[in-house]
Amino acid sequence: MAPTGKTSLVWLRDDLRLDDNPALAEAAGLGLPLTVVYILEEESVGVRPLGGASRWWLHHFLATLSAALEARGSRLVLRREPSGDVIRKLATETNAGHIFWNRRYGLPERTIDAELKDWAGGNGIEASSFQANLLFEPWTIRTGAGGPYKVYSPFWRACLASGDIREPVDSPAALPAPAASGRGLPASDPLKSWQLLPSSPDWSGGLAATWEPGEEGALRRLEDFLDGPIEHYGAGRNIPGAEGSSRLSPHLRFSEVSPFRVWHGIRRRFPRNVPADVGTFRSELGWREFNWHLLYHNPDLATRNYRPAFDNFQWGRLSRQELAAWQQGRTGYPLVDAGMRQLWQTGWMHNRVRMAAASFLVKNLLMDWRIGEQWFWDTLVDADGANNPANWQWVAGSGADASPYYRIFNPVTQSRKFDPDGRYLRTFIPELEKLSGKEIHEPWTTEADGYPEPLVDLAESRERALEAYRQLDDGQD
Repeated sequence: MAPTGKTSLVWLRDDLRLDDNPALAEAAGLGLPLTVVYILEEESVGVRPLGGASRWWLHHFLATLSAALEARGSRLVLRREPSGDVIRKLATETNAGHIFWNRRYGLPERTIDAELKDWAGGNGIEASSFQANLLFEPWTIRTGAGGPYKVYSPFWRACLASGDIREPVDSPAALPAPAASGRGLPASDPLKSWQLLPSSPDWSGGLAATWEPGEEGALRRLEDFLDGPIEHYGAGRNIPGAEGSSRLSPHLRFSEVSPFRVWHGIRRRFPRNVPADVGTFRSELGWREFNWHLLYHNPDLATRNYRPAFDNFQWGRLSRQELAAWQQGRTGYPLVDAGMRQLWQTGWMHNRVRMAAASFLVKNLLMDWRIGEQWFWDTLVDADGANNPANWQWVAGSGADASPYYRIFNPVTQSRKFDPDGRYLRTFIPELEKLSGKEIHEPWTTEADGYPEPLVDLAESRERALEAYRQLDDGQD
């Protein structure tokens, strides 16, 4: 218990929820006046600023979070200075005896947190951090030799063998009112002043029609997924024209729903035997854990090749025209174009299509994976610091447990296999809606009004990529 007259301060980061929030629950349990703060870390050293789609999501979620806190007797304080400065100021202003947060795993974020813990200890303030957003913290999973894992399958086996996963913590029914100084409650920026929403033009209409940011929407989506689609996930996740995936990724990105809540939700639905399809979904949670494991041990994952041999890879000359065609969904290959248009319209892209679109940019167009990673960072509502770069490096072949260099996704073969009747293609490419199921995968063989010719020849560009990869002095990890 903190001394009489002291207060508590909770710093929310990528844990924007009341349910299963250990830092918030622990602080609420003290019963002291409680200040909750969220900081827009655009000025914190080394922290990557959010992309446009993530900023849109954040605005809407902060509005719902603020209302949820007020309903429980609390209030959300918004600040946008360097985060270390904000926490020091608020701790002094509110006479905080204890600061709580949930742990983060990127190097800039960990550096900020470590410096704050040192400062707090030197000023008689307790600083407590908690595991909230990963099932397995990166430093707890090591190889037999004591190093980090470089391959997913043994990593995930080690995770599952490491012990039970804790139960989620319930949301506090009520929260102590925030601390007030002689000048009143801590000042807060108006959310609108952050200008997180797009304007001139406002491109977010499709996002608003697709998503429900916030904790309630996240928990509803989880329940809907557990009520049916998860039992057919193994096959359903590959069909872009069907609702076979969980669509939990943006909610997990902002941790509006915790992985612990997801894990134990599955366990309650399948208490004895876990069907193969359900196991496949759990392995996707494992892939997320693996990517964060990679980022923890490789802080520059978004800017540097994981495999140093790729520093010598000869990327093709950057063509602004070809890049724009890829970004706008005008490559002439329907699966790639449907995916890129889905991304622009909704802030999300089906995972099977993501792999095809990324492969096309990196291998058929021979563009550096970092160009695609940055575009996805800006346009995906679920882009996070680990999954986005790790998945791009996987496709490029430069990452851990990477896709073999000779694996080049053929967008025609992929769409024929996973969207045979063209349902997904027609949804996002109206120019092709009148074509038959056979014609729609190769529209250049018929008349497709207003649809572009193929940007490159698949066979020729594939051979060019294979030759570039052959010339790479790859070595062995």
